[in-house]
Amino acid sequence: MDTLKNRMGNCLWSVVVALIVLPISTTALAQGTDGSSLVMNEPTLEEVREATNKYKDINVALAEGYIEDPMKVCEMAIMMGRPAEEGGMGIHYFRPDLLGITATEPRVDGVGTHTDFLQPAVLLYEPQADGSLELIAVENLVFVKAWHAAGNEGLPTFQGVEFDHMVDDPLTELDEAHMFEEHYDRHVWVHRENPNGVFTPFNPNVSCKNHKMME
Repeated sequence: MDTLKNRMGNCLWSVVVALIVLPISTTALAQGTDGSSLVMNEPTLEEVREATNKYKDINVALAEGYIEDPMKVCEMAIMMGRPAEEGGMGIHYFRPDLLGITATEPRVDGVGTHTDFLQPAVLLYEPQADGSLELIAVENLVFVKAWHAAGNEGLPTFQGVEFDHMVDDPLTELDEAHMFEEHYDRHVWVHRENPNGVFTPFNPNVSCKNHKMME
């Protein structure tokens, strides 16, 4: 089981180390002491969509410091042992500084507590038949230890919805935390309609059929 989890390639994450800058561990959203965001200061879904429209051009995202998941995975629900009909997430591009990444082995770890969806830490793309990438969603991820070390008691929230709690189960072959240390994350589907809900992790309207792993 450990072999399956570790073979994902910690060496691929080594590229991240050279790209890490000082982490941004604060947020533009006001946070309550219980970890919840103050709704009055939160952006609407439309504001998040408008603020991130520029990332429809992948070159804009790259210029601002987003990098592709070093494992170059186009993620589908079935890969995580979930029903295939749940769909997919696509390819993740992220900002190491907004995640506050401090280590990549044995798992990706960090001190980031960034939850501002007007400047999300993660962008999700779906590969197209012509080789281009289509922006489909945004995401924020905070590490559990860092979040509570900052004085937050509860889980982070957005629009009243708690972030998902992700932690690997060492008794399974699957890596439920995607090679990351224990963390909270929230996907927001503002660029692709999700019939299962705007905050649901996987989207049945997402496909990886056009994904080509780069050598």
